[in-house]
Amino acid sequence: MNQRSTPPSEQPRSEPEIFPPGHAERQWTPYRAYVGGTHRVYVGRVGPFGIIMAALAVAVLMIVLGFILLGALLFWIPVAAVLVAAAVIAGMLRR
Repeated sequence: MNQRSTPPSEQPRSEPEIFPPGHAERQWTPYRAYVGGTHRVYVGRVGPFGIIMAALAVAVLMIVLGFILLGALLFWIPVAAVLVAAAVIAGMLRR
């Protein structure tokens, strides 16, 4: 079988930057403004410590949300009891 590659329909607009090992001239920054009219996005890998910290943050948020919901429930229990008692007393006074 003879495999022929087709030429690309358009040429790349710029050459990729290739730095030899140990000769990178730029330091890593999380955000860098326009470079040549394009954005550069650096994405780092999340290690075990980062995953544990993210899980811990989610757990703390869920606990806080649970306390808020529990507080709202405990607030409305006496309010509902007063409304039921008022309805019972109003029903007894009508007779």
